[in-house]
Amino acid sequence: MKKITAILLMLALVLSLVACGDKKPTSTPTTAATEAPTATPTEEPTPTPEADDPAKKSEGVMTYAEYIAAADESEVVLECYVQDHQSWWENKISVYAADTEGGYFLYNLTCSEEDAKKLVPGTKIKVKGYKATWSGEVEVAEGATFEFEDGNYIAPVKDVTAQLGTDDLIKSQNLPVAFKGLTVVSAATYKWDGSGNPGDDLYFKVAKGDQIFTFTVESYLRGKDTDVYKAVEALKAGDTVDLEGFLYWYNGANPHITKATVTGNVNAKSEGVMTHAQYIAAADDDEVTIECYVQDHQSWWEDKITVYAADPDGGYFLYNMVCSEEDSKKLVPGTKIRVKGYKTTWSGEVEVAEGATFEILEGSYIAPATDITPYFAVDGIFSQVPEVIALMNSRVSFKGLKVTGDPMYKYDGSGTRGDDIYFRVSSNGTNISLVVESYLRGADTDVYKTVEGLKQGDIIDVEAFLYWYNGAQPHVINVTVQQ
Repeated sequence: MKKITAILLMLALVLSLVACGDKKPTSTPTTAATEAPTATPTEEPTPTPEADDPAKKSEGVMTYAEYIAAADESEVVLECYVQDHQSWWENKISVYAADTEGGYFLYNLTCSEEDAKKLVPGTKIKVKGYKATWSGEVEVAEGATFEFEDGNYIAPVKDVTAQLGTDDLIKSQNLPVAFKGLTVVSAATYKWDGSGNPGDDLYFKVAKGDQIFTFTVESYLRGKDTDVYKAVEALKAGDTVDLEGFLYWYNGANPHITKATVTGNVNAKSEGVMTHAQYIAAADDDEVTIECYVQDHQSWWEDKITVYAADPDGGYFLYNMVCSEEDSKKLVPGTKIRVKGYKTTWSGEVEVAEGATFEILEGSYIAPATDITPYFAVDGIFSQVPEVIALMNSRVSFKGLKVTGDPMYKYDGSGTRGDDIYFRVSSNGTNISLVVESYLRGADTDVYKTVEGLKQGDIIDVEAFLYWYNGAQPHVINVTVQQ
């Protein structure tokens, strides 16, 4: 019995020790074993493509300045970005392009129809060809070739309204540009001479101040079904417009317009204000209320001022309006005013009679000069031609008049220097009298001095306001003697 008991006790002890050896500790060691880190294999990083810099040129490629400085017919290599293009045809396409420095016109690039579809705005291309200048337009000549490159750039639209009519404008040639607040002076015509039909290029004239410019909707760029083509077809004289396009050149600025937005019309009349036709139809001594734009004025004196005014439909002569000296200084050309007074006619001159009042309004408009030289060739008396009468008090011009008498101070020669100067001219056998009104253009002005020096037989061009005194007797503001 003792032996068996002893054996059982030994087995129990062994089993107890085995059980103790399998148990895991429940606490975390306070000091971790130091182990060598597992090494991660090093890999070469994948290179990131360098971002295209539209201002950077590849080796052998011209800068914009170098391109402009190059002689015509010299070979040129350019990198530029498509901004728009005309219609593809017969493996040719004309592209408006740009970089950060300037604009390019790529005329009739060699191009497959398949590649033409890839020339979306922003696309970078490398162009090889020859430089040319045509009627002032700097371009890459027909037949140049191109290849696509990686890169994308859209040039910002540059507002060049302030440069319009200045020598600085050409610095933006072929760039996308904007013009703000121009005034339409003639409805659009199909082709430059009006001989075309819908679908042809549209030409229209706009004014900035007293300067007139011709703009175009190029039908290969924006066809007859586009918004801009339709908008320009609908323009009326007097509309004020904001325009965008590419600054193409043809014997001067001739932008190719891609967007036209009408912002108003200078001929819009407030309630109770007469149109020009209603004013002309009114009887003498009728009260009239008109809105018009100052074109020029005579000297202020004794709280009175005489103003030459216009709207797109015609001219007005506002005789001795009530005006403070302070307000007279505000009546600069283009200023819009509302006038209340009475209509009168004096020796054939239709005018607003002395004593009218006015207020200054928001708005600006300078009427273009209308060439009335052709009416000298019309049968009958010049001052009785309906088209001439309709232009009474408007700004007009005459071309190639012949001086037929020496200038005189006062109408009868009885005056002295500083008085009005009268002189006779003729065209196509018709004679009329012109006058430099001294209150409008005094003795110290260029036109006064030019007229003083005229001699019989001189051929001159004239600009004037078509004043009336027993017939047309224009008040002259500019005379150019032909060489």
